[in-house]
Amino acid sequence: MSAQLSQNLLLAVPLAPLAGAVIAGFFGKAVGRRGSHIATILGVAIAFILSAMVLKDVIADGARFNATIYEWMVLGNLKMEVGFMVDGLTAMMMCVVTFVSLMVHIYTIGYMEEDAGYQRFFSYISLFTFSMLMLVMSNNLLQLFFGWEAVGLVSYLLIGFWYTKPTAIFANMKAFIVNRVGDFGFILGIGLIVAYGDTLSYTEVFAKAGDLAKLGFPGTDWLLITVICICLFIGAMGKSAQFPLHVWLPDSMEGPTPISALIHAATMVTAGIFMVARMSPLFELSDTALNFVMVIGAITALFMGFLGIIQNDIKRVVAYSTLSQLGYMTVALGASAYSVAVFHLMTHAFFKALLFLGAGSVIIGMHHDQDIRNMGGLRKYMPITWITSLLGSLALIGTPLFSGFYSKDSIIEAVHLSHLPAAGFANFAVLAGVFVTAFYSFRMYFLVFHGKEHFHHKPFPGEHDHHDDDHGDHHHAHTPHESKWVVTLPLVLLAIPSVVIGYMTIQPMLYGDFFKGAIFINHELHPAMEELGHEFHGALAMALHSLSTAPLWLALAGVASAYFFYMVKPEIPAAIKARTGFINRILENKYYFDWFNENVLAAGARLLGRGLWKGGDAAVIDGALVNGSARLVGGLASVVRLVQTGYLYWYALVMILGVVGLMTWQLWPYLSNPLGR
Repeated sequence: MSAQLSQNLLLAVPLAPLAGAVIAGFFGKAVGRRGSHIATILGVAIAFILSAMVLKDVIADGARFNATIYEWMVLGNLKMEVGFMVDGLTAMMMCVVTFVSLMVHIYTIGYMEEDAGYQRFFSYISLFTFSMLMLVMSNNLLQLFFGWEAVGLVSYLLIGFWYTKPTAIFANMKAFIVNRVGDFGFILGIGLIVAYGDTLSYTEVFAKAGDLAKLGFPGTDWLLITVICICLFIGAMGKSAQFPLHVWLPDSMEGPTPISALIHAATMVTAGIFMVARMSPLFELSDTALNFVMVIGAITALFMGFLGIIQNDIKRVVAYSTLSQLGYMTVALGASAYSVAVFHLMTHAFFKALLFLGAGSVIIGMHHDQDIRNMGGLRKYMPITWITSLLGSLALIGTPLFSGFYSKDSIIEAVHLSHLPAAGFANFAVLAGVFVTAFYSFRMYFLVFHGKEHFHHKPFPGEHDHHDDDHGDHHHAHTPHESKWVVTLPLVLLAIPSVVIGYMTIQPMLYGDFFKGAIFINHELHPAMEELGHEFHGALAMALHSLSTAPLWLALAGVASAYFFYMVKPEIPAAIKARTGFINRILENKYYFDWFNENVLAAGARLLGRGLWKGGDAAVIDGALVNGSARLVGGLASVVRLVQTGYLYWYALVMILGVVGLMTWQLWPYLSNPLGR
C-alpha cells in the first residue's frame, strides 16, 4: 500500500511562490527592492524544499496523491475541479521547476539590480513558477488548461518586460499569437475528450481510452483517438515551439536573460513535453499520431540546429539550441520513449539554464554587448563563467559521463530501435543533429572564451539586453569583468547537476519503477524501451560503450570543425559564406517563416478582417441592422408626425372620423343587406 502525501503540504508548494508574487507585485513599493526579492526567493525556496520532501517520499515510500482539492462546479456528470495528482513524473517536475526557478531568482538580484522594474520582474517570475506548478500538479484537464494559459500569459508579460522597446513588444505579441494557434488545437482536443468521454479527470479519461479508441471521427475514416491526440499535440507544438509553430521562441530573447533561462529550461517550453508524457495512455493507441509527433520533432531537431550555426547573438545561439533539444524530446515521445523524453527534459533543464545564465554573465561582463564577434579571450577575465559554460556546453553536446550524454544517447538509441515508419528519417535527423549541435555550441564557446580579444576596438555595435541604451557607450573600449556572487553562485549550483544528474538517475528513471503508474507503454506494439532495457548494463558501461558509437565521433567532429574554422583558419567560414550565398540567405532569414507569416498569413488575416469589418460589421450589422432599423423607424416617424399637428380641432376631427368609421364598420352588414337576404 503506497503512502499518502499530505494535502496541506502539496497546497503549500504552489501557494508559496504565489504569495511571493503578490507581495512583490502589490506591495513592492512598500517593502522595497530588498523586501521583494526576499519574499519571492523565500517563497520559491519553500516550494523547492517541500518538492524535495515530496520526491523523497515518492522514491522511498512509493507515496502517491490523487484527490480533489476544491470542487468548482458540476454540470450534469461533468465535474470541474481543482485537484492534484502526484507521482514520479509530477514529483520530478516539481523539483526541476522549483530548483531552476530558485537559481534564476537569486541570479536576478545581480542581473536586474539597476532596472527600474525590479519588483515587477520578481513578481512576474514568481507568478510564472506558480503557474507551472499548477500545470504539472494537476489531476484534470481543466486545471491543466488553466496552468497552460497562465504560463502563456506570464511569458507575454516577461518577454515584453521592457515595454518601451519596440522589438520586445513585437516579440511578446508574436509569442502570444503563435501560442493561441497551438492552444486552439489543444482546447479542441480537450473538447473532444469531454464530448465523448464526459469527464475532465485524468484517471477517468485513461480508463475510457480503450472505448474512445474504438470510435471513428464523424464524417471521416480517422479514428477519434487519432484526432484527439493530434489536436493535443498541436497545443504542445505551440507551447514547446515545434515546427512550424517555433517562430516565437528565438524572438523571446528580447526579454531579460533570467526569464530566457526560465522559459527555455524549466517552465513554458517543457509544458508540451510533460503533457504528451502525461497523456501517454492516449497516444499509445494511435500510431498515426506517434508518427506525426516523431516527424515534427525530427524536423525541429535538425533544421533549427542549422540556424544556430549562423547566429551571432549569444542568447540566440542558445535559443536555437533549445529548439533543437526540444525536437529531440519530441522525437523520443514519438518513439513511445516517454520516460527518455522526460529524462532529457530534466537534464536539459539544468545545463540549458546554466548556458543561459552563463550567457547573461558574459553580457554583464561585456557591458551588455551580446555579439559574439565582439568577444574572445574572456576565459582569463571571467574564470567562473568560463568553466561553468564549458561544463554546460559539454553536457549539451552529449559528452560521456555528463548528464546530457545519458539522455541524448538514450533518445538516439530509442529512435533507432523504433519500428514506426517515421523512425528512419528521425534516426538520420537526430544523428546529424549531434554534429550540428557540437559545431554551433563550440563555435560560440571558442569565439567567446578563446582566441583574440575583439572587445577593445569593436567593429560591430553590440545588441543590448536592456531596453535602455544608456548603460554606457557601447562603442568605447572596455575590459570585461567577472560577475557578482549572486550571478556566479547559481552557475556553480547548476553546473553540478549538469555533470552528475544523468549518471545518478538513468537507471531508476528509465529502467526502474520511478515512472510506474505515470507513464504507460504498450510494449507489444512499441518495444523500443523494452529493447533499450536489454542493452543497458549500467551508467558506466554505457559511457564506455559510447567510445565506439557514431554519436560520440560525430560530436568530436563537430567540436574539431568549430575549432579549426574559428580558431585556426577563421577565413574559411567567410569563404564558405561567400560561395553559398543562397543557402546563407535562407538560414539568415530563418527559412523565410517570419516573412511568410507576416506577408502571407498576416496579410490574409488582414484581408479577412477588413472584409468582416467592412462587409459584416459596417455593411450588415451597422448598415442594415443598426442604422437600417434606425432609418426605418425614422421614416415611419416622419410619416406619423404629419398627423400629429398639436391642434385641438384636428384631434376632434380625427376622433369624429374614427367614430364614424367604427360605426360604419359595425353597421355595414345591415346597410349592405337591408332585407336580410
